[in-house]
Amino acid sequence: MSSFEDAGPEAGPAERPASRPAPVVGEPPVVLADLVADLMPRGRPVAREDAVTLLRRHLGRVQNRVQQAFEAHELSGLAAARWLAALTDTVMVGIHAYTEATLPPAPGEKPWALVATGGYGRGVLAPYSDIDLLFLTDAGMGARGRQSVEFMLYLLWDLGLKVGHATRSRADCLVDAKADATVLTALLDARHVAGEEAVFRRFEDAFRKTRADWGLRPFLVAKRAERQHRHARYGESPFMVEPHVKEGRGGLRDLQTLYWLARYAFNVQRMPELVGAHTPGGGLLLPEEARAIRRAWDFFWTVRFHLHIVTGRAEERLTFDLQPVVGARMGYTRHGLQDGVERFMKHFFLTVRDVARFTRILEPAIERASLGPPAVVPASDKALTEAGFALADGKIIAALGHDFTLDPVLMLRIFRMARDRGLDIHPLAFRAIVRHARHVGRLRGQADASAEFLDILSGRDPGTWMRMLNEAGLISRLLPDWQRIVGLMQFDTYHVFTVDEHTIETIGVLAALERGELHEVAPVASELIGQLQSRRALYVAMLLHDIAKGRGGDHSELGAQLAQTICPMLGLTPEETETVSWLVLHHLLISQTAFKRDIEDPKTILDIAEVVQSPERLRLLLVLTVADMRAVGPKVWNGWKATLLRELYWRVAEVLAGGLSVPERDVRVARAKEAAALLLADRPEPEVGAFLDLGYPGYWLSFDPETHARHAAMIQEAREEKAPLTVRTRVLEARAVTEVTVYCTDHPGLFSKIAGALAVAGATIVDARIHTMTDGMALDTFWVQDAQGGAFEAPHRLARLSVLVEQALSGRLRLRDEIRKLKREPARLRAVTVPPRVVIDNHASNTFTVIEVNGRDRPGLLHDVTAAISDQGLQIASAHITTYGVRAVDVFYVKDVFGLKVENERKLVTLRRALEAALAPEEAPRPARAAALKA
Repeated sequence: MSSFEDAGPEAGPAERPASRPAPVVGEPPVVLADLVADLMPRGRPVAREDAVTLLRRHLGRVQNRVQQAFEAHELSGLAAARWLAALTDTVMVGIHAYTEATLPPAPGEKPWALVATGGYGRGVLAPYSDIDLLFLTDAGMGARGRQSVEFMLYLLWDLGLKVGHATRSRADCLVDAKADATVLTALLDARHVAGEEAVFRRFEDAFRKTRADWGLRPFLVAKRAERQHRHARYGESPFMVEPHVKEGRGGLRDLQTLYWLARYAFNVQRMPELVGAHTPGGGLLLPEEARAIRRAWDFFWTVRFHLHIVTGRAEERLTFDLQPVVGARMGYTRHGLQDGVERFMKHFFLTVRDVARFTRILEPAIERASLGPPAVVPASDKALTEAGFALADGKIIAALGHDFTLDPVLMLRIFRMARDRGLDIHPLAFRAIVRHARHVGRLRGQADASAEFLDILSGRDPGTWMRMLNEAGLISRLLPDWQRIVGLMQFDTYHVFTVDEHTIETIGVLAALERGELHEVAPVASELIGQLQSRRALYVAMLLHDIAKGRGGDHSELGAQLAQTICPMLGLTPEETETVSWLVLHHLLISQTAFKRDIEDPKTILDIAEVVQSPERLRLLLVLTVADMRAVGPKVWNGWKATLLRELYWRVAEVLAGGLSVPERDVRVARAKEAAALLLADRPEPEVGAFLDLGYPGYWLSFDPETHARHAAMIQEAREEKAPLTVRTRVLEARAVTEVTVYCTDHPGLFSKIAGALAVAGATIVDARIHTMTDGMALDTFWVQDAQGGAFEAPHRLARLSVLVEQALSGRLRLRDEIRKLKREPARLRAVTVPPRVVIDNHASNTFTVIEVNGRDRPGLLHDVTAAISDQGLQIASAHITTYGVRAVDVFYVKDVFGLKVENERKLVTLRRALEAALAPEEAPRPARAAALKA
């Protein structure tokens, strides 16, 4: 596990752990001597073409030697990066020597130096990284020097190397560095490689003195702005499930930024130079912190080296498809209930958290050390002073005489005090908290500590402050079970964050609901949260709802059991404890019912009402569900899902209030017909009567009176025009869906063909109602969205959709061929496995067999699955389509040709096999599927 008790910057090959064998890649001086001897036998340079061949062969040997030693685990990533840079030096020095020997001398030529900058200048190089070079002079390059630069660059390009280069005088370097922080940063890493070393030393002296004149502040401001832009691009959270190793928050670049600041301020070459009271800054790092940084460097460089080797390019993003590969190459295997990739990513995220901590505490410490120690002054706020705090630089810090180790509750109280007074926590205080976090373990079960923690959890802006508590490691110390979800990744494409980060995000959403900030997107939850009597229990339930993930089994059941122990420890009452445990146990009930079950089915509503029993619990569950979904990721929540949750809530609430939400079926049907007749009062009476005789009870209970009236007009128009097919579309902006209604003669496989046509049109079905009228006509309604989760509303796309439906039903569209042409999912997502699963339930509904299929989503999946159902002679009454990342969860309410449930065991076995074959990957040949059906 990564922590401050475990990690410094880059170390050379000599610093490898003693247990590793020495690398057999050759010493750079020997390698260089061999290369120079090949390029200039008997002191005379070979022809340029021969030189390119020799250099290419030499470069290939160098790269292969390092890769082989790295893959044989003879070198860590950091040692390999340093060794590759050192061996690349031999190429550069060899080219420089060959250039000097090839070009004729020029009297009075100005001296110049070949200087490495950037990462290459730091002496670390990844397999496919750019090589940054500076051709440095004292005061301008001479004619022969310019010819030498051109000669060398063409040789490097002929070798296929990516070279960044600049030619500057010493004065140019200083001017450009002042104007551009990127240039300044690159020059901080400058290292002499070849040529006149005295030129480089003179530049180094001038650069050091000039930096002292400029001061740290301008550079610090520039690096902070650069980091802010970088994080905005690659992810503000360090816990994104597809992290950018180099540029993401808590990644390699953030570590490098700390090194650059230390280098600029104190002219140190290595972070361990900041360890000890007599070092620059007065001892900014403890030895264990320096080791933690060292391990973070090494870990990131190992990951980065593997990424480059596996992909054959300068790949820096750890995508889903690369995570299992890199994790396996680094030796992470399954351990207990955790897969190797999950263990690898947990290590990655714990390392990222450490780097985020270092950034928070070390960067301000460097800034402060460069200015001198802060002046700690008593706070004018009497309560703040009495609580044991003071102010330094306008930020809150522990007052003299108040020690976090002696009174660890101060580590919790300082966060509450800072929040209540709108203050920042001083970096020195945060550093002390991180260093002494283990003492918070002594506070478990203590009333004052629990009160402070619950105040932070359920107070103002809890997302921000809980995230800081997590980053400091305090939550894990107070609640040991929390540690198991820190950095825990869910290897799917549905969740965007690690489990701990997602949980904190949900707490932030709860607070946003309370502030009314989400009233437009979640009006019911925003209204209900102000009516809750169990507010504190809700926040604790939110904290614990996923705490049992990664343990195997049902995390809701396990989490409910943990809540029974944790809640009393936090000082909750028995009633609150029981509420929290119940909420954790049922936190998926509302969402799973809304998206997987027919909420028009009375049994669905009664089943939920029986579980919930209390209006208060229903309110709590609805609010918790909305916050949980909103925090999963930006694309999960949409208007359609909000509508389903809202309708489900009101139906159950009416039952709990003793209303008639679920009266007898015949009464509800009669009311629906009466309401429709009122809206059709201006129509001829025979026409209205004919329409009222068309629908079976299920039809009348599935739509509102306005929809019934629209259907009546559409059916009458189709009859008058004798149209064999009618397709109508209607954009429902409030629900973020488009309603597609198809009216035609019913026949087997109708749903499947329409689903295939909608897939070809680029529409995603999110819900469907299928009705056969008493005259044998089908009235099927689909609610669809576009690929971004919005309404399918572009006029030309709607027109094409109608045409494709007509072509599919007439047989003029070869659905299978067209579906195969559709865009495949990105390669990075194919590594996420989704085991196919079929669940057939004859208890969820009184009148239908409910089929739930789980499988990898792909174009045409719904077409294949519904075709399999139709081939078994079953009628689909309604479909509920949900996608979680690459996982499709589709639920169908079906009957047999006699209008009965499917209860024959042989029929159910055959049905299951047919659906499993339909769920098979599209690449599987059709004969294989046929064989599966016969098996």
